[in-house]
Amino acid sequence: MGIVKIADELHEDVRRASTVMCRSINAQAEFWMRAGMLAEANPTLSFNQIVQMQMEAADVRMPRSAAA
Repeated sequence: MGIVKIADELHEDVRRASTVMCRSINAQAEFWMRAGMLAEANPTLSFNQIVQMQMEAADVRMPRSAAA
């Protein structure tokens, strides 16, 4: 584990987002870092596709929409 230096404004954004998403500040920052890393590695995928891919990799069963 290490320490990451980020701008105060970004830290405040992470703090605010973490309260909305019911995550710790560290968990929110880690979520954004992982999503960004996956987006760079898979530039043709949308954010929703990346999240779905991660849910499937974790064996989370997601309900299908009526349109599917």
